[in-house]
Amino acid sequence: MEVIEQVAALKAIVAALRCGGKRIGFVPTMGALHEGHLQLLRASARENDVTICSVFVNPTQFNNASDYKLYPRTLEQDISLLQSVGCDYLFAPSAEEIYPQQSVLQFSFGLLEAVMEGAHRPGHFNGVATVVSKLFHIVQPHKAYFGQKDLQQVAIVRQLVHALSFDLELVCYPTVREADGLAMSSRNKRLSDTQRQQAPQLYKALQMAAANLKQKPVAVIRGEVAQQLQQVEELELEYFEIVDSLTLQPLQDISGQEEVALCIAAFVGEVRLIDNMLVNLKEG
Repeated sequence: MEVIEQVAALKAIVAALRCGGKRIGFVPTMGALHEGHLQLLRASARENDVTICSVFVNPTQFNNASDYKLYPRTLEQDISLLQSVGCDYLFAPSAEEIYPQQSVLQFSFGLLEAVMEGAHRPGHFNGVATVVSKLFHIVQPHKAYFGQKDLQQVAIVRQLVHALSFDLELVCYPTVREADGLAMSSRNKRLSDTQRQQAPQLYKALQMAAANLKQKPVAVIRGEVAQQLQQVEELELEYFEIVDSLTLQPLQDISGQEEVALCIAAFVGEVRLIDNMLVNLKEG
């Protein structure tokens, strides 16, 4: 595996690969890799001739300076993991390489960014869209791989791909979980032992909500989730929403819906975690 830090160097490699007719798979990450990332990388290695992974902690998508500073950075370990799954190129640029001058671009995603993560993290999706656009232009992949845990981010990127006519296929893989149900996340590394024991309560709340969708009104389920999580020490619920799985707009009534998404965000201590679950209402 070759490690590349300069945009110009990677562009030259990509140009040669495309000229040679190679299909390129791309997995953008912020590092601190875990099995969820490795699932995406294995898929890319299976489905493409060449796999490129980026490790870049993007400063423009953090609206909390402390969160950016404390975000886990484990590049040496990441390199070993990437080599183990057959990644061909690692793009690990500096912030100055990606942003040689301050970005003033402004993206608008309408109602999609007015809810959940967009509502609670102002400017977050503008930063995501900016860096993803840059990376897509640099890497020029045939396929780009994302995880369902960041469901709203995937929807934002899908809208970005369509709006800007990126010539690539967006691939979304299901969330990978620990044995106790906790969604794998780089932020999990920041949890204390006690907090790590409490964090799976988010998934348990999603399971409870899913089990009650056809029996109870949406408002009642929201209240029960909030009540259940209030009893967990060091856990503070930020939001729980039942939304349309495509538009991600909150629902007050699920009648007529074929599929909904249950989306949750909470602080466990100072660590903010998100999770979601897709529920097919036509099954069962």
